[in-house]
Amino acid sequence: MIISVASGKGGTGKTMIATNLAAVLGSDAQYLDCDVEEPNGHIFLKPEFIKDYDVTVKVPKVDPAKCNYCGECQDVCAFNAMLVLKDKKVLVFPELCHSCGACSLLCPTGAIEEEPRVIGKVECGVSGEVGFVHGRLNVGEPMAPPVIKEVMRNIDSDKVAVVDSAPGTSCPVVETVKDTDYCVLVTEPTPFGLNDLELAVEMLAKLKVPCGVVINRCDIGDDRVERFCSDRDIRVLMRIPHDMEIARVYSRGELIVNAMPEYRNSFDRLFSDIRAEIESWRAVG
Repeated sequence: MIISVASGKGGTGKTMIATNLAAVLGSDAQYLDCDVEEPNGHIFLKPEFIKDYDVTVKVPKVDPAKCNYCGECQDVCAFNAMLVLKDKKVLVFPELCHSCGACSLLCPTGAIEEEPRVIGKVECGVSGEVGFVHGRLNVGEPMAPPVIKEVMRNIDSDKVAVVDSAPGTSCPVVETVKDTDYCVLVTEPTPFGLNDLELAVEMLAKLKVPCGVVINRCDIGDDRVERFCSDRDIRVLMRIPHDMEIARVYSRGELIVNAMPEYRNSFDRLFSDIRAEIESWRAVG
């Protein structure tokens, strides 16, 4: 079972939900942080890392002795990662390359080979009994999906995978949630929260991933998020009040279920409701 936790906007409490959900599941769970541009699940789960490895992508390397400067590589590249100059030079912009391989495949003289380039790292470990995996995209790198794919390749099929997504609805989020069984969308009852929730729900509908909603700071704002969920037949899985003690615990990098044990039952119920939702979707689909 793969459960993704996402949010249309940052700051809604997505990582709080993901880390505490994994913690209550204990040895049955694996937490994967796919917010590879700024992972922070380790702050709360405090894992002991066991292994790590580099994430690489293939980029073109031109052999000038074979190149006839025909421009085929430049023409086929949809991302402008190659430029053939009039003075018989070929410039390669590795940060723009999407590793599609078209340039090397179509080069008429076989002048282009592909070489690996490190763009990030995956680290694996354990947090108590919870499996832990996260990715780190190198500073300045523009493309997170290759690192996210590597994080997801570490999913343990014998455990419940809780996958912490980046905020928003862009490519990294799509890459994270597209193959999950269910997505928990964390929002807040504000105009911004509703707007970005609508975008996230639309994204998941196109990906055909079922979803439910957790409303954080549920006693601020208005009831428009509740009405939106009711109108769309989206289940509100959990409501968390605006509580200063939760904020204090979170700011100390502690898990809510440990510092405030009364929330352990709430997160147990959250998982039970998610599992029931998944079984219901599987029954009709």
